[in-house]
Amino acid sequence: MTKLSKLLLCLVLLGVAGCTGVPENVEPVQNFQLNRYLGKWYEIARLDHSFERGLSRVTAEYSLNPDGSVRVVNRGYSREQDKWKQVEGRATFVDSEDVGHLKVSFFGPFYASYVIVELDKDYQYALVSGYSKSYLWILSRTPSLPQSTVNELVQRAAALGYQTGRLIFVDQAAAPATQ
Repeated sequence: MTKLSKLLLCLVLLGVAGCTGVPENVEPVQNFQLNRYLGKWYEIARLDHSFERGLSRVTAEYSLNPDGSVRVVNRGYSREQDKWKQVEGRATFVDSEDVGHLKVSFFGPFYASYVIVELDKDYQYALVSGYSKSYLWILSRTPSLPQSTVNELVQRAAALGYQTGRLIFVDQAAAPATQ
């Protein structure tokens, strides 16, 4: 392997590793309990990204794989294409299993951070970030949250430096109920 090839490989590996970090001034939740987090979550709001653009009724479902990793199924409805879209991935803890910091992959060996920034004591809503402040989701166990709770989560995200003015609030009733 040439020196240039080794350098390029190192840069790619550093870039991929950097995608599993935590944004500056953000701390993942402690005393995290995966078994309580498993199940279905509804996306209440998100920062825009091409992989979810135009989707409504977005959900994420987490279940345990036999090997201890987490099966991740994200789905949403595209009005434009009049169809449901779904992607399946796999998540594992970055460090300790009691810290809400996982890495998730939907495309082979490429992982990205899944950082649980805020989680209520009953595991009914969560504020989740990616590896940078360009990624943010507000999730709930139900298709809606009280506006006061949404406001608190948005304020918390804004205090951490997220561009909350760019949040897209997901329409959870904008698609046919049949799948």
